[in-house]
Formats: sequence, structure tokens, C-alpha cells
Amino acid sequence: MTRYAYLGLFLVGLAAIVYVLMSAATGKPAGNPFEAYATGQMTKLDFTGAGQPMPEGTFTDAEGNSLTLETFKDKAILVNYWATWCPPCEKEMPSLGALQTARAGDAFEVVALSVDAEEDVEYAKRRLVELGASNIAFRHAPMDSGDIIYGAGVRGFPTTIVYGADGLEVARLSGEADWASAEAVQFIDAVIRKTR
Repeated sequence: MTRYAYLGLFLVGLAAIVYVLMSAATGKPAGNPFEAYATGQMTKLDFTGAGQPMPEGTFTDAEGNSLTLETFKDKAILVNYWATWCPPCEKEMPSLGALQTARAGDAFEVVALSVDAEEDVEYAKRRLVELGASNIAFRHAPMDSGDIIYGAGVRGFPTTIVYGADGLEVARLSGEADWASAEAVQFIDAVIRKTR
């Protein structure tokens, strides 16, 4: 009788080991590969809109030419919606300038879109320079026309949305962040590598 009890325990133990190994092998499907970068300064990254295409709205450059985000096709971009009347926007602008210095080129660019009113455009241009981001081209998307702002689902400022070179949203971050931090640079490097 004890022999059968030992055999039963052995079979139950063997079944448990096989179950654990099978569960580990199949596991749950892998999530978004960029979620691993949501640490430190990047903990507020939101991946719920991942895979959404860039909005079709327009904005203007410093000379008043009308542009779309399609202008940056085939390069990863960080689109930052900011305003001079927004203290957190101004606080993070130097780190965006540093990120632009560190990573801008054929594969990546920081696109800062001022949402200031039309009468404040010259002031916003000056502030971009004063805030340490003179290396970021001035671009304007006033809230009263707002097609790109609403198309992107921006609900507050600053909002930053990262798009891969494929034109699809990778992640967004609401509120300020240190875009020159090691975590931010590692995240941007991963976006550049994985979306080309």
C-alpha cells in the first residue's frame, strides 16, 4: 500500500513539474517592447495609443510655411506640444534642447509645436532660444486652429508624443520630464533602432 502511495506522490510531483515547465515555456505573449524603458524619468510613458498613425493636422514653421508631420517621414520624432504660459513646458525645454543636440540627425528630430496664440508667436520664438533650445526649429500650432492638437488627442500641456520612423505612435508622456536623462536617451535610442 505504501508503495502505491509513493508512486502516486511521485506521479503528482512529476505532473506538477511538467505543468510548471509548460507554463513557463508558453507564458503570456510578449508585451510592447518599449515598456521596458518606462523607468526613472520615463515612468509616466503611456503606451495605450501605441500603433496609432500620426495626426493629419497642420502647423507652420518660423517663416509661416504650412507643414504636416509627414514632413518627417522615415525618421523617428518626438513631438512636444508646449506654450510660454505653461511653466512645466518651459521647465522641460532645456532638456529637449539637450536631447536634440545629442540625437538629432537623419534618424531622429525633436519637433516642438508652440500652441501660443498668434499674437504671441514672436515672444514664443524668443522664449525657445532663452530656454536653451535654440537648436530646435520654431514651429507653431495655435490652439484656435488646433487640428493637429485635437487629432493627436492632446488633453493638456506639455504633452510629448514619440513616433517611430514608420509614422506610428510609440508612446506619449503627459506633463514634464527630463528628456536629457539617461532613461530618456536610452528610450529614444531604442525607438530609433527598432522602428527603422
